[in-house]
Amino acid sequence: MTNRERAMNLLHYKPVDRIPAVHFGYWGELLTEWADQGKIPRELAEGNWDGSEKDVALDKLIGWDFNWNHCSGSSNGLSPAFEWKELEVLPDGSRRILNGNGIIERHKPGITSIPSEDDYLLKDREAFETLFRPKMKFFPERVNVEYYKHFNETRSWDVPIGIHLGSVLGSIRDMTSVVGMSYLIYDEDEDLFADIVDTWADMQYECAKTILETGAKFDFAHYWEDICFKNGPLISPELFDELCGKHYKKRCDLCHEYGIDVISLDCDGVVGQLLPTWYENGVNTMFPIEVGVWGDQFEPARKKFGPGMLGVGAMDKTALRKDKAAVDKEIERMKRLVSLGGFIPCPDHRLMPGTKFELVQYYAEEIKKIRI
Repeated sequence: MTNRERAMNLLHYKPVDRIPAVHFGYWGELLTEWADQGKIPRELAEGNWDGSEKDVALDKLIGWDFNWNHCSGSSNGLSPAFEWKELEVLPDGSRRILNGNGIIERHKPGITSIPSEDDYLLKDREAFETLFRPKMKFFPERVNVEYYKHFNETRSWDVPIGIHLGSVLGSIRDMTSVVGMSYLIYDEDEDLFADIVDTWADMQYECAKTILETGAKFDFAHYWEDICFKNGPLISPELFDELCGKHYKKRCDLCHEYGIDVISLDCDGVVGQLLPTWYENGVNTMFPIEVGVWGDQFEPARKKFGPGMLGVGAMDKTALRKDKAAVDKEIERMKRLVSLGGFIPCPDHRLMPGTKFELVQYYAEEIKKIRI
């Protein structure tokens, strides 16, 4: 069987010869670390991104079958993006930088994690109308139509390929910061935040529609959202449903029209309170199902929603920083989740610095031995 057949059969409760070894990429610092240790060639650590030739070459070296994030999409962000520019250098060496989403970040020397957010431009109706709405409009050049007309001839049929549907709220949070989003939701202009969400969603819908109308074929559809944290969602579930539910439904219905019935959504953190909105509006595949400090999220979701709730992920990636005993424990847990059907094991996010190369190889080898 091909990896595409294995993955899609699993998500449709059909027989497979074995479970595929699936991953979700790496922190760049980890690849540098492995190169410094002599585990991988230096060239595979530089310019490596999901689905790239280097990513595929690294799959072969480690023993992975594929990276789940083989997706293709459009230019569905702010266009043109804001010009990145340095605004200020602080006494401690930190730099205040305006990024492409209109967020003013603080970059601290020697820190490679996500920068802190100092300020944001999208604060009121005037900023939306003058600075952001023009950048959220759909225009034909957002989609490379000629590329998608020949997509079926050039795509790999060995791995599942998804159409990237963009985001309903997560990208807006990237433009406002969590603090800014919270203020906008309760701004005195009650219609403003809904207008932002609707404007953004309509553009992203048109992007997806334009791609699908070319005849390009996809195995699944995929959203990126990241609107939760370790204690739950960053917005009330009721308001999220009111603002966003209709937009998920519109895009998911579009996918169904083109025969796409597996629709996954990438959201970190504790997602349980938002699952009803996603599931009831067509999103049926949890990803990457972070374990974190809160534990298993897939099994409770399956019990609540039934066999229509599918999953990719849920393997505690931190075990790959520990020892074989920790990895074996996770493999046993993956066996139990696989036995539920409609589930593909995958580390629950990108592998981070400190992950042991040999343990990743061991995991990839052992996961292929699972039979159902």
